[in-house]
Amino acid sequence: MITNELKSQVDKIWETFWTGGISNPLTVVEQFTFLIFIKSLNTAQIKIDKQKRLNKNLKDIFSDEKKHLRWDNISTLSAQNMFDVFQTEMFPFIKSLSHEQSAFSTYMKDASFLIPTPKLLQKVVDMVSKLNLEDKDIKGDLYEYLLSKLATAGTNGQFRTPRHIIKMMVELMLHNTEITNDFKIYDPACGTAGFLINSIEYIKENREEVLNDLTIKEFENLFYGNDFDISMARIASMNMMLHNISGANISNNDALAKFDISEENKYDLILANPPFKGSLDFDEVAKPILDVAKTKKTELLFLSLILKSLKVGARCAVIIPDGVLFGSTKAHKEIRKEIVSNNQLDAIISMPSGVFKPYAGVSTAIVVFTKTDGHKNDKVWFYDMQNDGYTLNDNRTECEGSNIPDILQRFKNLGDEKERKRTEQSFLVPIGEIEENDFDLSINRYKEIVYEEVHHEKPSKILEDIKVINEKISLGLDELEIMINDN
Repeated sequence: MITNELKSQVDKIWETFWTGGISNPLTVVEQFTFLIFIKSLNTAQIKIDKQKRLNKNLKDIFSDEKKHLRWDNISTLSAQNMFDVFQTEMFPFIKSLSHEQSAFSTYMKDASFLIPTPKLLQKVVDMVSKLNLEDKDIKGDLYEYLLSKLATAGTNGQFRTPRHIIKMMVELMLHNTEITNDFKIYDPACGTAGFLINSIEYIKENREEVLNDLTIKEFENLFYGNDFDISMARIASMNMMLHNISGANISNNDALAKFDISEENKYDLILANPPFKGSLDFDEVAKPILDVAKTKKTELLFLSLILKSLKVGARCAVIIPDGVLFGSTKAHKEIRKEIVSNNQLDAIISMPSGVFKPYAGVSTAIVVFTKTDGHKNDKVWFYDMQNDGYTLNDNRTECEGSNIPDILQRFKNLGDEKERKRTEQSFLVPIGEIEENDFDLSINRYKEIVYEEVHHEKPSKILEDIKVINEKISLGLDELEIMINDN
């Protein structure tokens, strides 16, 4: 767990970047990431130095000609010398490592050094030097805290799904899933890799048998992510590396435009919160994706992509805007029909509209389904989440009464849901009823609301009560007038 001291250190570094002239929060994270990576290379070289006593064939990260680039050396330079070394030597050196170090270093080829002044660089390097990056867990938590600041910075909140929602979805999908050495977990729009990181943490904390059965390499190969933005791919790779997944399978592709046939029927579990808004021209979308439903809307295209990417028998939990659940266009109905009638729709978890505030007020839902290519479910489980543990205003402060523990408990025991009435917070709906309703998946279509009968007095009695009240008011006014006149 990250300490308050570490949080304070990160806050000061963030503020130093900000006051030093870097106003884009994503740029702050990128430049901070580069410095963490450079410092981590020094730590890795120290380990190699120790191991070389037993194995002299180990390859150094820093050759004799490049030893001056180690963190211990550059961090002691004067401001101008440090700035010159970073500009002319450090970034070219990091890019030269791309074929041998990590997925993150692969994405360094398009990286730019954007710290504007020697004074700012020296300040930040001094502060980063004081960070504890030795403990892998703390290192990962520190980076998660850094990424959380994207959401509080204002313009980049869309990159971050609330962590408690991610953790709920991960537990829903992984609590009893069989995980073998060829299992693949995928997020096609991974952003900072939140779903993948939380999957790693959940398996480590709750699925000890998986860790015992798999080698380190097999465990690393469980996790796959993609993002079309090179900056996000860099950040996701760094996040994975700091969570001890050095061989991160993070790709940088436009998944909708360049859907490769090798991606079909590839993944065992997809966890995602793809972009809600946006549209693409048909000629910008890969044909296999349009074959599922011809549409320009990215939220529908990503559902098609997910259906294509899953193996038969594989599962998915994906966040979608409510409009996908009841939209009346041909494409909306086609994609819902595909999920409802040609696959196994397991659950619809309706979330309150404030979950993504203050960045978006759109109502959303989590769709859980299994790819079957023909076999459909008998019934679908609906849950009406009304409280996610945080207030639903722009402040989003923690509060009591979260429905998340209840959702997890009920989903893990769906056999107990059979007798629930539609007036309750969760209930089952026959698949045939959904098909008859144009595949409408909005919970309000099926939820029954019980209105309490209110009894009112007869009008004549109400009128009498009003007269009595008026008489009391008149008497009071008379008494007040007398008191005023006496004075």
